[in-house]
Amino acid sequence: MMTSVTFFVTLLIGLPIFITLLLGTLVFLWQTDLTVLMSSLPIQLYGSLNQNGLLAIPLFMLVGELMNKGGLTSRLMNAADVFVGGFKGGLAYVNLLTNAMAASILGSATAQIAVMSRLMVPTMVEKGYKKEFSAAVTMAGGLLGPIIPPSMLMIIYGVVAYQPISALFIAGILPGLLIIAGFALVIFLTGLFAGLPSGEHLKHKNIRQELVSGLLPGTIPLVVIVCIISGVMTPTEAGAIASILAFIIGAVVYRSISLKELPAIFASVALNTATITGLIATASVFGWALSFEAVPDMLVAWISGITTSPLLFLMLVYVLVILLGMFLESISVMIVIVPIILPAAISFGIDPIHFGVIISLATLIGLVTPPVGPGLYIAMTSANLPMGALFKAMLPFLASMLICMLIIAVFPAISLWLPSLM
Repeated sequence: MMTSVTFFVTLLIGLPIFITLLLGTLVFLWQTDLTVLMSSLPIQLYGSLNQNGLLAIPLFMLVGELMNKGGLTSRLMNAADVFVGGFKGGLAYVNLLTNAMAASILGSATAQIAVMSRLMVPTMVEKGYKKEFSAAVTMAGGLLGPIIPPSMLMIIYGVVAYQPISALFIAGILPGLLIIAGFALVIFLTGLFAGLPSGEHLKHKNIRQELVSGLLPGTIPLVVIVCIISGVMTPTEAGAIASILAFIIGAVVYRSISLKELPAIFASVALNTATITGLIATASVFGWALSFEAVPDMLVAWISGITTSPLLFLMLVYVLVILLGMFLESISVMIVIVPIILPAAISFGIDPIHFGVIISLATLIGLVTPPVGPGLYIAMTSANLPMGALFKAMLPFLASMLICMLIIAVFPAISLWLPSLM
């Protein structure tokens, strides 16, 4: 009880999540008379970060920073416009397709929503789209970032759950495509019943040149996926190669990145990496402390008393993670919940790779739902919209997302088929 109170109080007063986790661990050890373990905390903190998989985090963050500085999204938008800009509601499809292509590089939903809101919402409003719908499409597209590889959430799940990151990357491909199809269907139905502006291509002086220029960044995730599937590289090595390719494309091909910008880029990557690894270390210590009191075993027993159905268990996980995601950032939810609930999933016979996809999808809903959803606030600020109007416009996309999540839970092969071919 005191541990729960500590969590809520420290969260309400605005302390960083890693401090909340560390204080919660100390209170739990004191409450359960396990203070003798406190002398082992430094060793546990160090050991939780002594994993090769963590090296992939700063490398893929570096890829995202370099591609952001290199003007990725505007080039991707022109490339997407060549394919779908001529349809009715064409700019909405361009928004979605651009998000899908950018997702494979940025890997962060909040970063993607922030970038795309500034780029796409004003363009769509200028072309006659409602501002609420434009921002909702942008938010929906931003949810693709953490599921389409290379995904930061998948890396973190792989580290916390001791699962192969390469298999997790590949497991996200088909679920990502299914969600894209679901969002496209929402746009189509909106155009059919509510009406959307007729499609028109943006002005292209040279379609072939812009298509090549826009698709060139797409070679980065392609290299990552092919190299991982073929076994030529580990995810960490693939991240290093992707960083080099991103720098060459930005500095040599586009000439939009200068050497003077590199120190600021490296500083941003270092700060973000320190934040994530701090969360991982403190969450791992908290899970380690809980294991001494057999809390995961008690959770398994409690859930088993409620249901013996793996599908119903996954539905309960969806509800739990979505509720937590309304108050905590998705990475925090992932790090806190996985060590506690993964043993229960395994006891139900659920594949850990499939469970990684399930958890990753569930954490995304909280990004765009009140009261804390950071993606919702980013889009509100960028589009200058009230929360109610924006969330109402987002509801059809959320419904589509939830239906896709149900389909993925019912049919594990959507997640597991491609990894099984590796």
